[in-house]
Amino acid sequence: MKTVRIKGRDGRTSVVVCRKHALRDGLSAEDLKERGALLFTDTNVLALYGRKIARYLPGIPVHAMPAGEANKNEETLFSLLGRMAAAGLKRNSALVVLGGGVPGDVGGLAASRSMRGIDCIQIPTTLLAQVDSSVGGKTAIDFCGVKNLVGTFRQPARVFADPAFFATLPPRELRCGLGEIVKHAALAGELFDLLEGQEDLFDLSFLSRIVPENIAFKAGIVRRDPEEKGLRRCLNLGHTTAHAYELADGKLSHGEYVLIGILLEAEIARTRTECDGEYLTRLQALAKRALGGMPALPGEEAARAALLDKKNRKAEEVVLAVPVAKGRYGILALPFGEYVAALGEARKKLC
Repeated sequence: MKTVRIKGRDGRTSVVVCRKHALRDGLSAEDLKERGALLFTDTNVLALYGRKIARYLPGIPVHAMPAGEANKNEETLFSLLGRMAAAGLKRNSALVVLGGGVPGDVGGLAASRSMRGIDCIQIPTTLLAQVDSSVGGKTAIDFCGVKNLVGTFRQPARVFADPAFFATLPPRELRCGLGEIVKHAALAGELFDLLEGQEDLFDLSFLSRIVPENIAFKAGIVRRDPEEKGLRRCLNLGHTTAHAYELADGKLSHGEYVLIGILLEAEIARTRTECDGEYLTRLQALAKRALGGMPALPGEEAARAALLDKKNRKAEEVVLAVPVAKGRYGILALPFGEYVAALGEARKKLC
């Protein structure tokens, strides 16, 4: 069993419980009915777990958004806020969010805006959501063609991460979660050793064992820098290029693009930083094992999309958090033209 506590700058403490039967043992239907609650999920998750969750939360009303990243928008957000108002939620009420990163982000943002903030209880059902998006208090929707442009920092009151959900995940969803796990491994030497020494990265018992380690690692970063003023920027490793390809290509999952971003940005680091080249080769080999093969990728239009990334500080400049050595990263700010050239070189070598 693993329980992690994260205190945000607003003084709120988020409690993350990671173990089998975490939901059954930790969620009080009586308390939620007394306070008032709404369950928010998406249509895919509702079809999979609707009956089961109804046994844990009898009498709690349900609101389901259409599944998919394309629906992580202002229309879905305001539809949820309207349903929360219609349900009569009060300031001591709670929004219970069941699902992966998309309902998690939308639900977290809605909870942070409703009556200036009510409790959000996250029940992440995907590997990606358990190791990343449900932990740390980032909430957002996509807006004006930019990923996560509108959002807040607000820790969930509770997170229940139960590995039993992994049994229903297809291999591609596991690969999506491995994108963030490999990113954490690039920043934490012990996690890197665990993954590098594991023959089958998709083994469910192995993934169940390392989820608490990943949660604890990310929680430690968030605890020291809850609003990404400094240290937390390391968690963007691989993500600038990943988000660019998500916008320009959009054929793969977020985690698959993160693996691609790690591969390409490691290659950029090799040519533009003082780094441990042998380690970068090993990291790239790990990312390739998780990805299963490098797909064909679009060209300069993806580089142009990188200029939209929120981490950039200046016009026509692209900021990357890149791996440089085992357990170490660097911040690399490249003029746009140099980023285009570096990304092209990396694509030519790896694709």
